[in-house]
Amino acid sequence: MKRLSLLALLLLLTAITIPAQNNLTGLQIMEKVYNRPTGNDMEANLTMILISSSGNERVREIKQYIKDFGDVEKKIMFFIKPADVRNTSFMNWSYDDPNKDDDQWIYLPALKKVKRISSDSKGDYFMGSDFTYDDLGDRKPNEDTHKILREEKLNGEDCYVIESIPKDEDYMYSKTVTWIVKDKWIGLKKEFYDEDGEYLKTLNIKDYKNIKGYWIITGTEMDNVQKNHKTIMKLSNVKIDIGIPANKFTERMMKRGLK
Repeated sequence: MKRLSLLALLLLLTAITIPAQNNLTGLQIMEKVYNRPTGNDMEANLTMILISSSGNERVREIKQYIKDFGDVEKKIMFFIKPADVRNTSFMNWSYDDPNKDDDQWIYLPALKKVKRISSDSKGDYFMGSDFTYDDLGDRKPNEDTHKILREEKLNGEDCYVIESIPKDEDYMYSKTVTWIVKDKWIGLKKEFYDEDGEYLKTLNIKDYKNIKGYWIITGTEMDNVQKNHKTIMKLSNVKIDIGIPANKFTERMMKRGLK
């Protein structure tokens, strides 16, 4: 009886302890999203669709490459179509160092010069889209204070709803609210609020796939309610872990383009 009672007590303590270990803070959840594995490198075709308030569409075709170098992740995008943006390129380097901001560059063929994106320009919209330069980089979890607002279902997925408030009071967004899919650690929806606390835009994940064991976001839609403008991004022909060379991510390659 004593052995049975001891066993029952151990089982009870285990049952109490396990849920406590599974309780995550807002910061821990956002760290899981930030650290979600996506492979060592990726090549993909990217279609960007800009939709105006009157419903007019502009379609841009892009080739995108991403590579993880351990302490830095590098991304480069080459615009292919239409003719007015052809050979434009953009490059982003995101560092693991929490105290180091992303480095970004853009090459405009008309100027024949690579321009570095300054910190003051990261709030500008990228190539007429509803994504700022800052949106295209990596925001580190420690740059914000995170709070779990609630748990709820979105599109049939169990989600944490996280409010993130920037520690830098001069940041372009006063806060964001993100719906995080449990276990997959994908941000399924994200609301952005401007510096005055007014609702600005929403990013919705329209599609994601499991490719080689990695959850890869393949379709997004950014809806800017203040501008009544929308940007759709679609990834296709996604290839992961193909051994993209390190010299793909240089200013020389930005000028050279796809040859």
